[in-house]
Amino acid sequence: MSLSAHILIYLFFVCHYLSINVSDNKLINQTYQEVRLLSTADFRKGAKIEYKGEPCEIVEFQHVKMGRGGAVIRTKLKSLKTGNVLEDTFRSGEKFDQPQLDDRNMQYLYEQDGFFHFMDTETFEQVVLSADQLGDTKKFIKENMVVSMLYYKEQPLSVEPPMFVELAVVDTEPAFKGDTASGSNKPAKLETGAVVKVPFHIMVGDVLRIDTRTCEYMEKVK
Repeated sequence: MSLSAHILIYLFFVCHYLSINVSDNKLINQTYQEVRLLSTADFRKGAKIEYKGEPCEIVEFQHVKMGRGGAVIRTKLKSLKTGNVLEDTFRSGEKFDQPQLDDRNMQYLYEQDGFFHFMDTETFEQVVLSADQLGDTKKFIKENMVVSMLYYKEQPLSVEPPMFVELAVVDTEPAFKGDTASGSNKPAKLETGAVVKVPFHIMVGDVLRIDTRTCEYMEKVK
């Protein structure tokens, strides 16, 4: 067999292989796109969709039948960028892209001039966020604490502290005799600036376990 014949056979198999891979890639891309789409039939509280170019979380939704016009879904959405709550109505069966979100473990380093510095625990890359970007989260974090930072398209969106944190009391009224009635409490300021209601026996210097979801006192640690 001549050299040119060998070359032709080789080119035939290369082209055949490439055509299979191109076909497979198209199928993979199509499947990936379908998986990323979320239909109104799959709506649930906490689900996330792309809405008007922003990542949003479904806060509330209701299926409403419109007679012969089919059903619509009245939906409340919370923007993960701004925190604003939006309302809209969608047709039944409408599909939405799911945002590409990424949770990363970040260590809180320090605050300077109203800006909060964090470090990625894997890459050691540092990120700086403003007080507005942190929102209420800044009331529960202290130096060296590891938090979860949500990224969208490689940009940090929000920071979530641990579910429970241990913080010291820096200011509260002293306890007085007779202030032990069931259900009684008083405000206490914590080392991060958060103010929580605590039992009257709690004193300055006490370390408390706080539920960051509700900003509630759970127990005295020491």
